[in-house]
Amino acid sequence: MSRLKKRAFEILSAEVEKCGSDGEIGKTECLIVMKRLEKLRREKGHPANVDELRDTVVDVFPQFSEKAIKQAAKANHPSAIFSKIKWATILVTTVTGVVWVVNLPYPMIRWPITKTAPILLLPSFISMDRNYRGAVNYVEQADQLINKATSQADIERGANKVKAAQKHLDHLPVWFLGYYPQAYCRFFSCTWKFTLDEFEDARRQVARMDAKVFQEKNAFTLLTKAENVLGVAKQQYEQAKNAQEQQKALASMQAALDSLKQIPEETLAGKTAQTKLKAYERDFGKVTHKITGNSQTGSLIEAAKVFALQAAQVSQNSPHPAEKWQQVEKLWVEAIERLQKIQVEEPNYLEAQKLLAAYQSNLGIVQFRKQAETESTQALNKANEQIQRLVAYPPTDRNQFKGELMGVINELKTVKPGTIAYPEAQQLLISAQQRLQQ
Repeated sequence: MSRLKKRAFEILSAEVEKCGSDGEIGKTECLIVMKRLEKLRREKGHPANVDELRDTVVDVFPQFSEKAIKQAAKANHPSAIFSKIKWATILVTTVTGVVWVVNLPYPMIRWPITKTAPILLLPSFISMDRNYRGAVNYVEQADQLINKATSQADIERGANKVKAAQKHLDHLPVWFLGYYPQAYCRFFSCTWKFTLDEFEDARRQVARMDAKVFQEKNAFTLLTKAENVLGVAKQQYEQAKNAQEQQKALASMQAALDSLKQIPEETLAGKTAQTKLKAYERDFGKVTHKITGNSQTGSLIEAAKVFALQAAQVSQNSPHPAEKWQQVEKLWVEAIERLQKIQVEEPNYLEAQKLLAAYQSNLGIVQFRKQAETESTQALNKANEQIQRLVAYPPTDRNQFKGELMGVINELKTVKPGTIAYPEAQQLLISAQQRLQQ
């Protein structure tokens, strides 16, 4: 260990610079003192004290600051401070260790301390008091939430309270319940009333609630699964394209209803299932009744679809002559007449009405195209007659010729697009317009 530490050396060096003068003598004096200080830094041994530091500098600089010497000496002996801290730490650690040992959960250690120095058991008593109050509080909350639950959220919260109560009970030592901590209760007014029997009752109550939480969760899982299956089955039934798919969906619905009946009625989920089961069975009865009615109206709908499919196939690859459009019109009329036989009170009435609206719309389109085909054919025939008459008997007057040619053009313009006559009418129209411009 160096006899002069770095911090002490810096303090003394700064003061030496202040004491030295600007002349050669002053510089020499400073050099002498600094060599002495450097020598102390190189020497190994006990740190230099105040007297040694003073003797090193005062013979050269009598005016050397006493305050600087004391500061340097203090900086040169930091071990005193660390020594105090070390001993304080050792003392605190020792006391803490002793308190920890006497608070160990062993009656052979605690009984003598209880009789002679009960204040040392204060940490244990505080912990016991906290765990006792926590256990009582959480057991009451768990009992309220689980045994009087109104929703699954209550069960979930109750499960958390059961875990907290169990944790506090685990921290209450059984050996503690056999005696009453008189010293602690006298000073801190504790209200412990647990006996060993009450402690065991609390543990059994927590165990029962834990088992009930497990049962409630299982029941809720069964309820959720059954409702999901029922919801999927309803959707499958609504989207079924034929009777076989409907029967499959109904079987799934029946299985889901059977699952609901198997949920224990004493659970919250079981009570909920019993309430919902009545509504589900009522809906299931309506569905089965609807299927019976569907069998009577299904044939009419299927027959209407057959005519509609035939009408759609015949109307492909248009344009068609008016006669063919009339054939398509009859097919749509046949499909519509079958749908109109389904009454309001019969099942599938809504489906029939949807088809009826679509078929009537298609019928209107066919009738419009038939009329357009008829009128366009008549207009083309009339235009051809006018052209033939104009070719056979051309007027000598140029203006009269143009007038009759304009009549032909106007007639050709009445031919509607999408008809059989339209391509020929367009060719004649172009030719007539070119002739008109000559």
